Amino acid sequence: MEALRESVDLAEFTTMHCHAVASNVVDVRSVEELVEALAWAGERSLHVRVLGGGSNVVPTSDVNGLVIVMRIQERSPCVDGDVVHVRLGAGEVWHDVVEWTVSQGWGGMENMALIPGTVGAAPMQNIGAYGVEQASIFEELECYDRQERRIVKLNAEECRFGYRESIFKHEYCERMIITSVAYRLSTSPKINASYRDVSQELTAMGVAEPTIADVMNAVVSVRRRKLPDPAEIGNSGSFFKNPVVEAATAERIRADHPDAPAYPQADGRVKLAAAWLIDQCGWKGARSGDAGVHDRQALVLVNHGTASGSDILALASAIQQSVHQRFGIMLEREVNVW
Repeated sequence: MEALRESVDLAEFTTMHCHAVASNVVDVRSVEELVEALAWAGERSLHVRVLGGGSNVVPTSDVNGLVIVMRIQERSPCVDGDVVHVRLGAGEVWHDVVEWTVSQGWGGMENMALIPGTVGAAPMQNIGAYGVEQASIFEELECYDRQERRIVKLNAEECRFGYRESIFKHEYCERMIITSVAYRLSTSPKINASYRDVSQELTAMGVAEPTIADVMNAVVSVRRRKLPDPAEIGNSGSFFKNPVVEAATAERIRADHPDAPAYPQADGRVKLAAAWLIDQCGWKGARSGDAGVHDRQALVLVNHGTASGSDILALASAIQQSVHQRFGIMLEREVNVW
């Protein structure tokens, strides 16, 4: 393979910027190149890992195998009345696509602006922000089945989307590689400014009747104010999921802490704010060597310089134990650990 590189530092491919050496790395820009890379690894009995934007991966050790970096580009829209069907390559940068769709007047993605990563990672994590998940606009995806050695299509039901969940984090973790994703957008979108941060930002902007561009700009402003830029300090965004607990557990916590954020769910359970739980345990702004907790958002762990993936993971474990000891809730990691 012409694009093959050896002994590559993964710090340049992941937003946490933790040093770990991959023995082999290759960029793939088409399904054909993906198949070629998999065949090359198979001939050498090498383990394969796949990266998109590296915004949700923390390597804790060197990778002895082949790391495939997805670079497949595609933007294929089809307008059908008020509906726009858009197929996107897995290597497209998510925020770039959001900006493009908004510039076309197609609504559906604007609340998910500035989420780091690529399109191929969006279904894996079922990304979401400010009241919208990618599952709500998802139509289908194409992925390469490493077992059957062919491209297959999966619909939303087959992807088993949940809160930051999908089948690609479980049964299909090693088997399927997403190559493209199709979304259903609208030329007559419904504005969703229900989240307080977004509505307050729109008010501050002097916008009474927001467009999708206004919502996108408001989301970008909020995220830039609250979250650190990976180009300035290593981070993987939200490190933990917001826990969804039984109503009795939420009532117990709110009895002692009436200000605790709580969001009732359709199944009767309640979603709590992981950032609030972590902050209550005194972790915001804490630091252990170069591994730390962001001083403005307790849900974000940061690399101040030379923290290893193991350093980040050790800090995360200490936070989990602290929250569990105080509130009886075990936080679940959102990031993937290699």
